[in-house]
Amino acid sequence: MKTILIANPKGGCGKTTLSVNIAGFLANRGQRVALLDMDRQQSAALWVATRPEDIPPVHVLKYNIELDSPFNWLVVDSAAGLSGSNLACSLIKKASKIIVPVTPSLFDLHASRDFLQTLIEEKRVRNSHCRIGVVGMRMESRTRAAHALEYFLSTLDLPVLAYLRETQVYVNAAFEGKSLFDLPHHVAERELEQWEFLQEWLEKD
Repeated sequence: MKTILIANPKGGCGKTTLSVNIAGFLANRGQRVALLDMDRQQSAALWVATRPEDIPPVHVLKYNIELDSPFNWLVVDSAAGLSGSNLACSLIKKASKIIVPVTPSLFDLHASRDFLQTLIEEKRVRNSHCRIGVVGMRMESRTRAAHALEYFLSTLDLPVLAYLRETQVYVNAAFEGKSLFDLPHHVAERELEQWEFLQEWLEKD
């Protein structure tokens, strides 16, 4: 089972939105997907509970994951303040991919710096057993915020996987227990275009 950890110690940066849509993407690729919701509000677990039965399933897991899991992918929606705990270290060591969502704020960029540096220094990352990428949340490409993020990441040698703008499409889909990838293409066409590079990155070994 491959693990994707969605993490940033900063709250309100879009971890749950990213987690449920990644889970939906993988499920629509025919993968067996589990979602671990570590957030106190359990929003991702609620999303799974409201997911219609006629679309590809996503399952909720507790933290005591068995090694012989029947799932291909585990998506972890981590809690705010994750950094520095024993649980954080355990999750980072198990992850094959780590995605750090960042919002268009100077303060959020700097709050993320230490966490990203910690990830880069992990042995699994240095030995290329785990890949890290960053997603600009509620952000358009070719904007001042996007340029600031790219400049910030240039010193860390990390890729920007996507710029995901804030739209009502995400909100409406979540109310129905759906991801962008469960919607008719014409409803989320522009949003899906922003996911193209991120999709390729997720599917690469």
